Amino acid sequence: MNGIPILHVEGDCIARAWENSLIALYEKGCDIKTQYDKPGDPSSKDATMIMTILDPLKEPMIHRDFPGGPEDLQEYVMEVCEGIKDHLVRDPNDPEDTRWEYTYHQRLFAYTVPTFQPFDQIEMLCQKLAETPYTRRAQAITWKVWEDNTCYDPACMQSIWGRITEEEGQQVLSMNVRFRSNDAYKAAFMNIFALVQLQKRIAGRIAELSGKAVKFGRYCHIVDSYHLYGSYFEEFERRFLNLLKKRSFEKRTVRYEDWRDMMEAARPAILEKAKNMGRK
Repeated sequence: MNGIPILHVEGDCIARAWENSLIALYEKGCDIKTQYDKPGDPSSKDATMIMTILDPLKEPMIHRDFPGGPEDLQEYVMEVCEGIKDHLVRDPNDPEDTRWEYTYHQRLFAYTVPTFQPFDQIEMLCQKLAETPYTRRAQAITWKVWEDNTCYDPACMQSIWGRITEEEGQQVLSMNVRFRSNDAYKAAFMNIFALVQLQKRIAGRIAELSGKAVKFGRYCHIVDSYHLYGSYFEEFERRFLNLLKKRSFEKRTVRYEDWRDMMEAARPAILEKAKNMGRK
């Protein structure tokens, strides 16, 4: 390969695709420095990754080795799909405001441009696909060229794109998500899980607008820089790679259906936690 490797993996479910992506990255990624390295840190493993999940709602959806638990996963889904932390986004006109640069929900559902009202890009995407299922123009973006080129923490996810095909008389929604940068081990699983939940909501909204059922199609996760930081190679090798040899796939994963009640029960505490995060 002349340059950064391009890797492509597939999986029948989220858990298997994510696991396959980590193995491929560790074995075939290139060594490269990052802007976050501390003195003495090994180089990261990096590649451009194209990850295809053939049936995103197929069980087991959850991999036990993602760095978190049921409440963490539920909190992130609510952050992306419901905007429970949008109040933490800083005012770009206030140089003293040190809150977050963005949330994905805020960029997708209330994308702001100077002198314009916020754009609900997800609703616009749904309307386009409800009206013209085969359109190539149904997308939502996050990048703000007038802010993100100079801010400390620019958005990693760049765009969501959807299109509907007709298969055996049914409408099928496929979705592509592109990231410029994605922490393969510490963040990617939760990113994908939450965005699949968003895909599910998009399918439901299109069905509501069009009056036609919309089946769930494949999800494609495209990342320019899919990376494993050298600073946690030891943890990754000990926890993830070592357990691959000791446990079957069934033991390494869990059904979302088996976690759903725990995750839903955590909602009130998560909402209170998010509310308190906005208090000084």
